[in-house]
Amino acid sequence: MSSIIQQVSDLAKMDLPAEENHVLRGLPAPAYTSEEFFKEEQKRIFQSNWVLAGFVHELKEPGTAIPTEVGGQPILLLTDDKGEIGVFHNLCRHRGLILVTEKTKVEQSITCPYHAWSYDTSGALESAPHFGGFRKQEVPGFKKCDFGLLPVRFAIWHDWVFVNIDGKAPEFNEYVATFEEELKDFDFGTLEPIGRIDLGEVQANWKLLMENFIEPYHVPVVHDVTAAGQPLKDHYTITNGRLLGSAVDLEVPKQDSEVADHLDMSARYLTLFPSFVLGIYLPDQAGVHINMPVSAGVTHQYRVLYSLDQREYTEEEKKALCDLWTDVHKEDHEIAVLLQKGRHSVAMNDGGLMSPHWEDSAQAFQRMVLENMQKNTD
Repeated sequence: MSSIIQQVSDLAKMDLPAEENHVLRGLPAPAYTSEEFFKEEQKRIFQSNWVLAGFVHELKEPGTAIPTEVGGQPILLLTDDKGEIGVFHNLCRHRGLILVTEKTKVEQSITCPYHAWSYDTSGALESAPHFGGFRKQEVPGFKKCDFGLLPVRFAIWHDWVFVNIDGKAPEFNEYVATFEEELKDFDFGTLEPIGRIDLGEVQANWKLLMENFIEPYHVPVVHDVTAAGQPLKDHYTITNGRLLGSAVDLEVPKQDSEVADHLDMSARYLTLFPSFVLGIYLPDQAGVHINMPVSAGVTHQYRVLYSLDQREYTEEEKKALCDLWTDVHKEDHEIAVLLQKGRHSVAMNDGGLMSPHWEDSAQAFQRMVLENMQKNTD
């Protein structure tokens, strides 16, 4: 076990409470501020688990190539000429150059800008110009069929593309089993994307954004206007294996057909460890966002909005929803930035206090972080 993981483990005071409703402790400060710990997280958590990497609806057109990053690894989502999705390491097999730097439509081939090696949309190597000499590709022991783009293990679930970098995670069906059970009454066949929000880089650790989404304790304070219609008393937490989150069931369901400028509906705030985030806002909205770790103190966040239950939104309503969720996220971001700054205090080496009623799911997430860091050893 690395020294930083041992340090965090030694500082952690997350033993199971001796009795019900006992105060809970959180992860110590270095788990949020140490670049060494962050580097180990990339390998032991993000490369070792199923992680959301992209969206099927963005890959519908043949020849679509979308670069992204998972666990610090450059990944390429690629749709072939038949419309089949593939996932590959975004590297030329020759010298390891990044092949695709922005979303693009591949007209013929993906060509490396270094030595012009080219690949088709199925990942096969088409050409290695002059590799064996001028106008000669043949080299003893070199076969083009052996040097296509390296594939990454992936699974498609509804509109979402998940990847497992090290190829050792449990079968995907096992990974999503508790989630599917929780959502068995929802018809995800009616999901239709209606907007994408790039929320930019947040100056906070990815775990703080996950924990904030999971717990409802902050809602009446941080979102006193945007979520005024969701009283704290109606919230509860959800803890079921990898499935963690919270929910709110309102006594009077929303009846207004217009898009409101605040949240006033029953909702499910659900996550699958480590970083899949799904919000369902009854009866007709859903949202998924990606928290992409950049460093110990920076996370890039995106959100895709969906209509649910065959609700059709006008362009004006779509913009209103995007504006509302941008406002909600900005409120959370302001808090996350202050939390990150607070984690640089030695006073937070004890992990702080957590409510056993409102933050048990958030602490369960933290436990999984520590367990994965300790388990997935070299």
